[in-house]
Amino acid sequence: MTEDTISFDLYHPQPLLIVISGPTAVGKDAVIKLMFERKLLLHFVVTSTTRPKRENEVEGVDYFFVTMDRFQQMIAHNELLEYSWVYNAYKGIPRQQIENALASGIDVIMRIDVQGARKIRQIYPECVQIFLIPKDEKELRDRIINRKSESEEEIRHRLATAGEELKCLPQFDYIVVNENSYLHHTVDTIWSIIVAEHHRIVPRKINL
Repeated sequence: MTEDTISFDLYHPQPLLIVISGPTAVGKDAVIKLMFERKLLLHFVVTSTTRPKRENEVEGVDYFFVTMDRFQQMIAHNELLEYSWVYNAYKGIPRQQIENALASGIDVIMRIDVQGARKIRQIYPECVQIFLIPKDEKELRDRIINRKSESEEEIRHRLATAGEELKCLPQFDYIVVNENSYLHHTVDTIWSIIVAEHHRIVPRKINL
């Protein structure tokens, strides 16, 4: 190749690790479910948890529901990339899922609480972190109440925790409002962020 030759072989998309986070009941699960239904080219991380399965949740799709003993084994055998004790239950991200998907060149997306997102950021500082927020506090409270799985005391606790989690917003790359009845718009916005990230001049590089 001569000095005057122009090389257009510059675009080498790198796999992204995308973190969807935000306060409780903001709709993280609903966002991921719709992205999955759209058959987007992403690896959707399935979190392991010790909490009981809620109505309409599917094993291996929404979560891996495991016993406390099994979760302790996963911790002992270093099977989890990160784990947290949240609302009286453990939640953890299986390490092998992420490593295998990234190594194959596939974008990886996970939904995780704010505490877990902080840990993922420490391990993969170049991950794309998206923070979901509701339209307002009333909308958040209504969502928690409508789940009918928490007592009034638990609702107050979750709202107080949500207030603290919102203070972590400056640590994230993007903010997306997930308003009631506008879930498709939320997913469109997140997908636009992913597409834009793949067109950065200096791409993020996830080190395995």
